[in-house]
Amino acid sequence: MFKVLVSDPISDFGLQQLTSANDVEVTKITGLSEEELVSIIHSYDALLVRSQTKVTRRIMEAGVHLKVIGRAGVGVDNIDLDAATSRGIVVVNAPDGNTVTTCEHTFAMMMALARHIPQAYAKTVAGQWDRKTFLGVELRNKTLGVLGLGRIGIEVAKRAAAFGMTVIGYDPFLSEERANKLGIKLTTVDEIIRTADFMTVHTPLTNETHHMIARPQFYVMKRGMRIINCARGGIIDEAALVEALDEGIVAGAAFDVFEHEPPAPDHPFLQHPNIIVTPHLGASTLEAQENVALDVSEQVIHILRHEPFKNAVNMPAVPTDLLNKLQPYFILCEQLGNALAQMTDGAVREVTVECSGELADLDISPLIPYVLKGILSHHLGKEQVNVVNSVHLAKARDIHLVERKSLLTQSSSNDITLRLKTTIEERWVTGSALPGVGGRLVRIGPYPVELSLEGYILLISQMDRPGIIGRVGTLLGDNGINIATMQVGRNEVGGSAVMILKIDKKTSKNVMESLYAIPEIKRVREITFD
Repeated sequence: MFKVLVSDPISDFGLQQLTSANDVEVTKITGLSEEELVSIIHSYDALLVRSQTKVTRRIMEAGVHLKVIGRAGVGVDNIDLDAATSRGIVVVNAPDGNTVTTCEHTFAMMMALARHIPQAYAKTVAGQWDRKTFLGVELRNKTLGVLGLGRIGIEVAKRAAAFGMTVIGYDPFLSEERANKLGIKLTTVDEIIRTADFMTVHTPLTNETHHMIARPQFYVMKRGMRIINCARGGIIDEAALVEALDEGIVAGAAFDVFEHEPPAPDHPFLQHPNIIVTPHLGASTLEAQENVALDVSEQVIHILRHEPFKNAVNMPAVPTDLLNKLQPYFILCEQLGNALAQMTDGAVREVTVECSGELADLDISPLIPYVLKGILSHHLGKEQVNVVNSVHLAKARDIHLVERKSLLTQSSSNDITLRLKTTIEERWVTGSALPGVGGRLVRIGPYPVELSLEGYILLISQMDRPGIIGRVGTLLGDNGINIATMQVGRNEVGGSAVMILKIDKKTSKNVMESLYAIPEIKRVREITFD
């Protein structure tokens, strides 16, 4: 008999698969402290939580029989994934259960925004019969820009089409062919900002998407734009949005999320007449809570019964002998993938992993999820991508995967080369994991380098002209940025060249713009290793 502990409020309907199973005994005790949970967890094979219970390493160490931890929802920030992986405990979540709910909340916010429903309601119940102030707009024949075309973004696009809207969208992974089938015109963030009547955000919050809509975007935005954010706070610069509303650039905004939650009592969104807010209700429906409980319950049963399962968010099993040989390369592959993604423009179409030396004689398939995690997490966010779902996410985005063994038989070094082909370009990097040293970046394209995979790197492509190195060094120094190391390479005198700088802190937008202002510099990329 398998014993399952439910330590957070989870829908009883959603737990029916567990409670009705002949080989499962379910106990529901909520509000437990860490100490209380530690004292009883040794008796259970599975633990089901939402966001309240913090599943710490100490709890898992006490759970000597734990085989699976189920999260009835998406985020797993409250679960120590490293501890779970090290103890062989599978962690599963329910990423699809709230898709429709969040989509519908987005549409409810869009319609409320178009017709001023909250403001009109407030005046009406206050005894003011005001029909002139709240002149709305129709959704029909309007252009909706969707930033992020994952599960939720696509569902929003489908409903918008039913309302007679023209849908344009941006997503770094959705193929043009699939977008056409969905009736979505793929375009750039810039074109959405300049042409859309409504804009809705459905991207994860990452370093790349933080404040992706800020003052520069509002300056060129189509006047009268209406903006909806039911994704993550911080994607849109809140202060810049208020300014754009006050200047009449943006006609209205509807937000279900804030950069810091709950917002401070004096947050400008809470007093602005043209902003609608709700307290992060995107997933708050009876159906969504039941769906996530149903999804995670099903996976827990499969795992307990040693049946196939999905939605695991930690490392899959690898044979011990192979694991020992590949162990130094897991983190290296993730770091190389993330670095390569930061160097490359365009939608990813093909990823090639090439190994040399002794690695060429091994089964390198366990490394592929780490490569893809590094690449995809740059665009989708670390919350959304893990070593189990990265291959699935890549295939869903029509990314072709290639494994290749080096043809250089004389190669004695255990190097890994990643090649990333996009709709715009192809770039590659090579890394090596040295005993006692850790992962190193040993080649960027054709240029040999020797860099540790940490901190900040500036990759500058320029024409080989006298004085460029000095101008770059002076510019960085004037802005308080110290250069730890510098490496340069060129193909021919006076031709194309590359400058690779290890710097002590992140550069600002102003510094990047100043670098681009140097005529000989063609391209600048900052690579950040978290």
